[in-house]
Amino acid sequence: MYVQDYLDYLMVEKGLAPNSITAYADDLARYVDFLEGQNIESHRDVDTTVVLAWLVKLSRKGLSAKSRARHLITVRGFYRYLNQENILSHNPVKEVDIPKAGLSLPKIMSTREISTLLDSFDTRKPRGLRNAAMVEIIYGAGLRVSELIHLECRDLNLDANLVRVMGKGSKERLVPLGTQACTVAREYLDQGREELLKGIQSPWLFVARAGKPMTRQAFWKLLKKQALTAGLSPNFSPHTLRHSFATHLLEGGADLRSVQAMLGHSDISTTQIYTHISRDYLIQMHRQFHPRS
Repeated sequence: MYVQDYLDYLMVEKGLAPNSITAYADDLARYVDFLEGQNIESHRDVDTTVVLAWLVKLSRKGLSAKSRARHLITVRGFYRYLNQENILSHNPVKEVDIPKAGLSLPKIMSTREISTLLDSFDTRKPRGLRNAAMVEIIYGAGLRVSELIHLECRDLNLDANLVRVMGKGSKERLVPLGTQACTVAREYLDQGREELLKGIQSPWLFVARAGKPMTRQAFWKLLKKQALTAGLSPNFSPHTLRHSFATHLLEGGADLRSVQAMLGHSDISTTQIYTHISRDYLIQMHRQFHPRS
């Protein structure tokens, strides 16, 4: 899986010392063992969720944040090499941040921080209800912000606790929603949306001015403003909520393939890995392991 090629590159091209090469080899051997344990045979089949699952496993083995950071730096360098050699066209580690200060891993919110954020909305007002429902759903279903703002009312099935999502490449998927997300969404539809529309007709679920969908920038701003209101650091993005969704499910015990399917990571080459995962099984995984189900 190109590991020896990379180690030769570090030795010959980068001139690393034998001890450093040994440390890199040990870290990469652990990583490859993890991939083989997940029946992942090619690095082309690795996405961000796989990397998060690997970090969760390292944490369960008792590795400190600093040790996990070192492992991640090793793997990041490996994928940079694969990109450089045109072996891979994507970098699955790219979106997993390693802040220089403290090397905290990865940039996610804790379940306590999520609860604090969601409990801070003023749901007595229509905008507060809308904003609370948006954050509940983006975290509750692990959506990309572009997927969230382009949801239509017809995409939400609150009776079945499901949301239909149009992802990258016009790939459609159904994602389970937790009880709390459905409750807030129902309140927004019953009590807030019509008041925001003021008689205007609109297909969009989360409406802004003149019945148009909210922009990515507007959602980002409201998220940061709400974080400050909740007494949290605003140094996170909508994508942080998506990472948090995946990590919390993996930490709870959900299997990797189910989390990948919920996230809509069909851009990896072996899309057939999803074909055996039924909708009922995904709902079971979500209900069992999502913190707000």
